[in-house]
Amino acid sequence: MSLDVYLGIDVGSVTTKLALVDEKGKYIDSYMLKTAGKPVDAVQHGLQQIIKQALCEYNVQGVGTTGSGRNLAGALVGADVIKNEITAHAVAASTNIPGVQTILEIGGQDSKIIILRDGIVTDFAMNTVCAAGTGSFLDHQAQRLNVPIEKFGETALKSENPARIAGRCGVFAESDLIHKQQLGYPVEDLLYGLCQALVRNYLSNLALGKELLPTISFQGGVATNSGMVKAFEEALNTKIVVPQNHQTMGAIGAALLAMENHQYTETPTKFKGWEVGNMNFQSVTCQCTGCSNNCEVITILEGAEPVGHVEKIGDIKGNIIARWGGTCGRWDIA
Repeated sequence: MSLDVYLGIDVGSVTTKLALVDEKGKYIDSYMLKTAGKPVDAVQHGLQQIIKQALCEYNVQGVGTTGSGRNLAGALVGADVIKNEITAHAVAASTNIPGVQTILEIGGQDSKIIILRDGIVTDFAMNTVCAAGTGSFLDHQAQRLNVPIEKFGETALKSENPARIAGRCGVFAESDLIHKQQLGYPVEDLLYGLCQALVRNYLSNLALGKELLPTISFQGGVATNSGMVKAFEEALNTKIVVPQNHQTMGAIGAALLAMENHQYTETPTKFKGWEVGNMNFQSVTCQCTGCSNNCEVITILEGAEPVGHVEKIGDIKGNIIARWGGTCGRWDIA
């Protein structure tokens, strides 16, 4: 038995997600793992695992990549579409959540807000600077309080008098948390206070000047935290929808975009096959001295043969499958 599918890959700074949808856009399967600073290894391991847990043979008709490592993933697997996270999350939400008008998305290292009207993105904002608005901030503080991140939400929900913690900046928030911990605040009040602080930070920065209309979808890894869901519902005074596959919505969106591309263009997929999971890849970074920009250009090569020290980009030899990073595009190979 075989099934025609579309593959979506979302390579983030903290986690890498893979998802499959069928020809009608219905969710089939997904897999998530830590990126751990090795996006190539994460993509390859993800491919191996999603095939390992397959109940039938998958015939890939199209591949889409998204996330901060979308270009790298696209070069590795042979992507048909490479899209940003805003587009991928918007497509996934509008397909799976009827009437969605606002998307709250918080990941490990960044957060974003997307405003949709009639299924079209009309506004968005991203935060890639302030740590106090991300999942890593909560993770770090949970470790300080000796609370497993899996227990964060249920513990925070026990709070009756949440601590008021300054959430404008990660450094101030941590010092304020330590101060209140020394004053003897219960752990649950500190945890829910952190949730409220992160929500205030998010709404005062990303959502400033935006009209957040229901239906509101909460996506990304932080949506697993029930304390964060409650804090958003209290702040916005409305019900928050957490999709069943909220952690892999970016990958699902990438798969849906690949499906749309294939059905519109009717062109064969560029997918290199599941054996990509077992290939050898290496990356070489070299500075281009062609102008005053001094761009750092990244070259991806296939093969296990060591490259060694390279002075000039033009001296890189081997099976080059992709190259990018320059401002002018002189060296780019897609």
